[in-house]
Amino acid sequence: MASTVNADGENLTNQAKLGQPRSRLVIHDLAQRNGHAEFSRDIREGLSSYPKHLFPKYLYDELGSRLFEAICEVDEYYLTRAEDEILKTHADEIVAGIPDCDTLIELGSGSAEKTRTVIDTFMRQRRELLFIPVDISASTLAESAHALLDSYPSLRIDAYASDYFQALDALPPLGRNPVLVLFLGSNIGNFEPTEARNFLSAIRRVLRPEDVLLLGVDLKKDRQTLEAAYNDSLGVTRAFIVNELGRINRELNANFDLWAFGLRSFFNEQAGRVEVYLESLRAQSVEIRELNMSIHLEAGERIYVESAYKYDLNDLRRFGKEAGFDLEQTWLDKQKRFSSNLFRAAN
Repeated sequence: MASTVNADGENLTNQAKLGQPRSRLVIHDLAQRNGHAEFSRDIREGLSSYPKHLFPKYLYDELGSRLFEAICEVDEYYLTRAEDEILKTHADEIVAGIPDCDTLIELGSGSAEKTRTVIDTFMRQRRELLFIPVDISASTLAESAHALLDSYPSLRIDAYASDYFQALDALPPLGRNPVLVLFLGSNIGNFEPTEARNFLSAIRRVLRPEDVLLLGVDLKKDRQTLEAAYNDSLGVTRAFIVNELGRINRELNANFDLWAFGLRSFFNEQAGRVEVYLESLRAQSVEIRELNMSIHLEAGERIYVESAYKYDLNDLRRFGKEAGFDLEQTWLDKQKRFSSNLFRAAN
């Protein structure tokens, strides 16, 4: 059963209507619901397949979330800086386009550092604001929520520790005023294109006409820039990706040697995506004791982890239209590497 607690750790059995939380902070921990069983099932499926694969959502345990925040600081990973530049330059314009908005939903909120730029803009206009962050990591969600409450005394937070689809299904009825949904960081690129369209459609089903989605999307560009972003020289990306094997060790009593895997990331130009793999550096066998299974990897064998699709503006306009959105405005960073796209729910 999901756990719902307020800022004092008190259980709340009834979810409030959107816009009417019972505390300045409420956290709905939906990730507890069959979380370990689902993790076990997915790992068995992925490592029994050929070729072997992992699931990117399991990269984001507490350690993985911190490692991803570190990735956002490395020189080669331009995405965070480019999007932050756009938000700082255009936040007033974004917020002004939805004058009665009093609810901000963020899917995949993480540390919510970039979100502060948008929240600052709401607060400068002295608006009341309900922030609804969604993140798979309950610990990261709680930490970022408390930091935001310390910074914004009038902010209220109704948070969901869950995957995106669970949260969209669990949201209570929307209030009367327009809602702004944030999906930043080009996280849409981690979906296969068909899945991306389905996900945008799922967001649209929750919204009403005139509600707004701000979608951050990395744009197609030269191979060298893309491959450097996913193969940083400090090795932070490798540590982030290999941590999923570490999580399997910790949670499923496995014996992966984390130093026996290298990171292999490359741009597949035909498919329009960066592909990320772990590569076995030697022939090895691994026991996953809780699953009562063993796997063997040959030297050079790769485990697929995730893809990061890159799009152009025509792709985005088409995706939005197919999902029931109209693309109203696109902003680019100065180097035209990244886009922030304002979609309004169509009638």
